[in-house]
Amino acid sequence: MGYAIAAAALEAGWDVQLVSGPVSIPAPEGAELIPVISAAEMLEAVDSRFDSCDVLIMTAAVSDYRPASCEEHKVKKGAGLMHITLEPTVDILKTVAARKRKGQYVVGFAAETRDVEGYALGKMRAKNCDMMVANRVGLPEGGFESDKNSVVLLWPDDGREEIGSADKRDIARKIVERIKARR
Repeated sequence: MGYAIAAAALEAGWDVQLVSGPVSIPAPEGAELIPVISAAEMLEAVDSRFDSCDVLIMTAAVSDYRPASCEEHKVKKGAGLMHITLEPTVDILKTVAARKRKGQYVVGFAAETRDVEGYALGKMRAKNCDMMVANRVGLPEGGFESDKNSVVLLWPDDGREEIGSADKRDIARKIVERIKARR
């Protein structure tokens, strides 16, 4: 979805900086690609660019947790169970949107499998977003690793627009159009 939105933003004449983890598709022609691997790298890349951007669209489904420690060498198989302690990662969207300035527009994505709109509304309010895209993942008609998706656009003024199963490029164009209309 992020690459489709980057392409739609380029079509609309926007300058696009695309912060991206590893994917199997090429970045849209004309986008400045900033490759990252970890949630910490993504935070640093987004945080360092946020003050100079007009619109921030956060589509990445960044892991909420990471291992609390990493072993220097391969851990050999043993007879017993192993336990991994996890610690939370920094919430990138919440961190940068907390310092949103007048005129900036922040869009978040909520990838959910249940109570999609409820979680998305809570996330939008808690993270200071101007728009939230409730992304219905786990459905046969689209989501991750598919050319199709099904989303609901939500706004703090209780605005709501459902975009049923459609090509991600068409959904991306609609998202960019709605941002332009509401900025």
